[in-house]
Parts: sequence; C-alpha cells; structure tokens
Amino acid sequence: MKKIKKYFKNFSFDKVIKSIKKYDYKKNLKINILFVVTVISLLLNDVILRMVTVGNFLDIKPLLGSLSFILLILAPSYLFKPKNQIFYLLIISILLTAICIVNSIYYNYYLSFSSFSLLKTSLQVIDVADAVTKNAMELKDFFFVWQPIVILFLYLYLNHQNYFKIFKKDKSRKKGFITSVLISIIIFSFFFVSLDSLEKSRFIKQWNREFIVMKFGIYIYQLNDAFVNISPKFNSVFGYDEMSKKIKTYYESKEQTKTNNYTNIYKDKNIIMIHAESMQQFLIDLKINGVEITPNLNKLFHSGIGFTNFYSQSGVGTSSDTEFSLNTSLLPSTNGTVFISYWDREYIAIPNILKEQNYYTFSMHGNKGDMWNRETMHRTLGYDRFYSMKDYEIDEVIGLGLSDKSFFHQSVEKIKEIDQKYEKYYGTLIMLTNHTPFSEVDKYGELNLSLEVEITNEEGETEKVIRPYLEGTFLGDYLKAAHYADAALGDLIADLDREGLLEDTIIVLYGDHDAKIPRKEYNYMYNYVPQTDEFLTELDEGYVLFDYYAYELNRKVPFIIWEKNMKKPLQVDKVMGMIDVLPTLGNMVDFKSEYSLGNDIFNIEDNYVVFPNGNWLTKDVYFYNKKQEFKLLSETAIISTDYIENYTKKSENKLEISNGIIIYDFIKKSKESLEVLESNKR
Repeated sequence: MKKIKKYFKNFSFDKVIKSIKKYDYKKNLKINILFVVTVISLLLNDVILRMVTVGNFLDIKPLLGSLSFILLILAPSYLFKPKNQIFYLLIISILLTAICIVNSIYYNYYLSFSSFSLLKTSLQVIDVADAVTKNAMELKDFFFVWQPIVILFLYLYLNHQNYFKIFKKDKSRKKGFITSVLISIIIFSFFFVSLDSLEKSRFIKQWNREFIVMKFGIYIYQLNDAFVNISPKFNSVFGYDEMSKKIKTYYESKEQTKTNNYTNIYKDKNIIMIHAESMQQFLIDLKINGVEITPNLNKLFHSGIGFTNFYSQSGVGTSSDTEFSLNTSLLPSTNGTVFISYWDREYIAIPNILKEQNYYTFSMHGNKGDMWNRETMHRTLGYDRFYSMKDYEIDEVIGLGLSDKSFFHQSVEKIKEIDQKYEKYYGTLIMLTNHTPFSEVDKYGELNLSLEVEITNEEGETEKVIRPYLEGTFLGDYLKAAHYADAALGDLIADLDREGLLEDTIIVLYGDHDAKIPRKEYNYMYNYVPQTDEFLTELDEGYVLFDYYAYELNRKVPFIIWEKNMKKPLQVDKVMGMIDVLPTLGNMVDFKSEYSLGNDIFNIEDNYVVFPNGNWLTKDVYFYNKKQEFKLLSETAIISTDYIENYTKKSENKLEISNGIIIYDFIKKSKESLEVLESNKR
C-alpha cells in the first residue's frame, strides 16, 4: 500500500501519457512473459466457461469486460520483485479458476450461476452430496484447473533459465503497474460505451445471472454479485423510503378480491398439504408397458380439482423456495434464499393467517430440522410445530432420510393425536424419497422399464427381443422413484381414510419443483425407436425437437385440491404459479394476504407466471429473458411488441416488489409505522 501511495503521490496525467509513450512495449513483453500468459490464460478460461454454459464465446463484449478486469486485478503483481511475482499471480489464478469450476458445476444443475449470497446455502450440499456428484459434476468442470498449472510450470521453467535474475534490476516494471491500470480503464471504457440500456439495467438488478455472464463475462458478474450482496445491508437502511413508495403504489393499484362460485366452499375444513418432492406433471397418466407410473396421483387428479398448467417458480432454494412462495404468495429472493438469508423478516403466510382463525398449524418431514433452516423458518411462517427426523423412528432409510412410506404411516398416527386435540388444523407433509439422485432403485419396488418388441432378423424371420429402453437411465431411475412415491401416497390416503381423517378435510397436493432431468434424457420418450434400438435424428420423419422451450414448459408440476367424494371434479387449464396458491385456496377457505402477488385463478381470465430468472409465461407466449426472445404457444394468437413489453415490465415489477418486501422487511416496518401513527393519534 505504501508503494502504491508513493507512485500516486505526485500523480500527473500529462506525465503518465509521456511515460506511456516512452514505454518500451517490446521489452516489457519480453520481461513479462509470466504476466502476459496469466492474462491470456485467465481470459481463455472465461471464454471456455461461457462456451460450455451460455454459449456466446465469440461475443466481443464479454471479452473486453473480462480483459479489463483481469488487467486491473493482475496489475499489482508489478509491485512485487520479479521472482516473487508468481505468488500473487498464482493466488489470483487459483481464485478465478475456482470461480469457473464452481459456476460450471452450478450451471449443470441449476442452469444459472452461483452467488456470494449462496455461501450459507452451500452448506446444504453436504446433505445432498450424492445428488451433486451424480447429477451436477462432470469431467469438463475441472478442465479449468489447467490454468494455474500452466502458470506454475511456466514459472519453474523460467526460473530454471535464470530468467528472473536477468531482469531483476529492470526499473520499467514500476511503469508497468500504471500502464496496466490505464489500459484496463481504456478497455473498460470501450466496453461500457458498447453496452445498451437494457444490458446496463440487467447488470444493476443482477437477477438474470445468465444474461449478465453472457454479456459481461464470469469475472465481472462475480464482482458485481459481491457488491449486490453487500448493498442490502446499506439499502435496508438508506433505500427503504423509495422502495416503500413503490410497494404501496403497487398494492393500491392491484385489483381487489372478488367472490366467485368457490368462495368459502372449504371454510373451517382441515387442510393437509402434501409437498410432493420432484413430482412433475408429465407423470400423470403416463404408462410404460401398460402400467401407470403414478396411479394414485392420477386418481387424485381426475377426481379432484386438477390444474394442468401449474409451475413451481422456485429458484436456487428449490424446495424451500416453494414452501416460501406457496405460503406467502411472494416470489423467491433473487439474492440467496429466503429460508437461509432472510429468515428473520416478518411475513404474512398461510400458517400464521390460519392461526388467527384458531387453526393448529404443523409441518412434518423425515429429514433433519436444520435442512434449509426449516426448524427456524417454519416458526417464522407461523407453524406451531415442526416434526423432523428426531420425532420419527428411522426404521427404513431410502435416499436422504426416512422413506416416504414409513414417514406417512408414522405421520398419520401424529395427525390422529392432533385431530383429537384440536378443532381444526393446517398441516404440511414434506415428502423426501423422490429426491435426486434416484439411485436406490433396488428399494423402489418392481417397475419394468424394458420393452419387448418384434423384429425381423437377417433370415427374414420375426422374433421377439428385449430392449433395455429406460432401464439404467436417469429418466428411468426417476420414474421408478416416482412410482414408489406414488405408492406411498396411496398408502397415506388409505390410512387417513381408515382413521376417519378425510371426513372434514381437504387434501392439497403440489409438486415442489421439477426433477432437473437432463434434457437429452427426454429423447427416450420422444425419439426412441425400439425396433432399431436407436434414436431418430433431425433428418428423420417423426423426429420431435425437445428444445429449450419444450424443456421449460415440461417443468410444470401437479397441483391438486381434493376431498373425499367430490361431486364435481374439475380440470383447470389456465397457466398458474406457486404464488397463486394462497389467493386461490384462500378464497375457498376464507383467508387472504394483503401482500399477495398472485391471483385467485378462478377470478382472472389471462393469468401469467413470472420466474425468478425473469422468464414469463402466458397462455400464448413463453418469454426467454436471457435472449430476449419468445415462443408462440397459440397458433391463433397475434402478439405485438407492446404485448411483450407490457408483460416484461409487469414481470420485472413483480420481482422488484417481492424483493423489496423481503430485503427491506417491509411488512414489519409498515406495521411499526402504522402503530406509531395510531399512537400519535391517541
């Protein structure tokens, strides 16, 4: 630091320009081989990361951004003696290489990039290590380690050649520091000027991470992410007034709740929520070899109110995001996860609303209580009690914890006690067995996923052969896990019925999020030809293109409201998200939240779903935020530029309002302000 102060004590821009003109660049390159190679190799790692993730490795903008960052962060190496320069360069190389490795692994699983806000969340990885190893880590993720290895070997080679002794007394290195900083600033200036208003806006908001990496490079993204995650500590103090106005304006303009044919039909009923781990909508009515994959889920769906276009809206907090959004009708935080980072805020949630109506509220889960910080966060949401692994006999373990069948069987006994003690109750049962990596197939029961087909052999005779088909595939293992979870669900309904617990109760089942099945696995469902044991290609007739949009639309999950002997089963095809559960169910049971972001699905004609990454969905369009493009879902719809701009603006507004409520603890602060106002009146 003293050296830096010394260099800039008598700083003069004219002197610097003259110095740069006199600077011997040929000689500088010759005496700074290690520095130059470090710059180029780190830049190459950035290019490789974008190539294997977002795919725009030839774009000049992120190249300029990353180059300016690399030059700036490596410039202080000039302040070290030539032989000691390696220590600084190697430390920076290892740090930036680690950023590439972590983000490559993270992208495999979440199709997004990691954040400093997720450092607390990363501790959850210990509990799902098998899933990360099997589903997220790939050999390519560790390719980036070549960079520090090359730097180290280059140093050893140069040292062997007495390179550092030759240039030990060279004085021009002092100018190298200033020159590198200035070149970095110049390159960044060109980079900044090339950005349009949309790119600058996305950079500031930071919630579309893929877009930022695509346009700014991984290093600038991670630097900006660090600032974004520090800023809430200041924003919660200094930015509250401005955000408060935005939030109040939003809810003042929001349409008021209306009554409809479903108003209060379940008032004072017991409510059992079933959190169906990784259950996806495409499983419903799916058959392999004539066998239903989810027969019990099918029955509930077709004999209750089944929603065919329901989406999870979860982010990096996966299951915990779903629990938060469903209970509060707010979107997940775009910085970290609410359960980990914002558990100490005040929220209006279904459990604490129903407690005011004399409901006993509880949640049950066959895993550890500190997973996703549930033990603490469930109290924040208003659950009277959270039953975790310590409250169960762990007599059968499948995957991450207690098997669903044992969990449900033991939970029914606990619900019986609750039913006898309390007049009415709201409980959430969180399933577990159907959690990735779906590897314990020997415990899931029998489900044959091979196919018997007739083929004509070389002699022209017809013979029967067995194709493995889905056996041993990721998709096949998932189907077996889901088949087991469905059987456990059937046992639960039967046990509840036998104990008389369905008589004055509604069952609400929701898939918490999709199973994160690799897109290529769906080729087995759409393009596999059992007769040839091969896949159709794009050139073949009948080939089904399962692209990004098909994959995203396929991520929808079940949402079912069911009661025993329902007289009028119903299927609802409107697009719907997790934040719509509170207002929809609330209208049926008679509760509401003044800070709900969702809609009662029976009160709105054209609903839309906002995702944490800025994508949005209507009945006519799926909008891909990162690429600013969309897929038309209706052949008859005519979509204008105004239509796209309108829904994009509304979606961004919802994300901003939800983040504002969470980060600023708006509900608590507004309540405190109201109390002060009432006190002053008195």
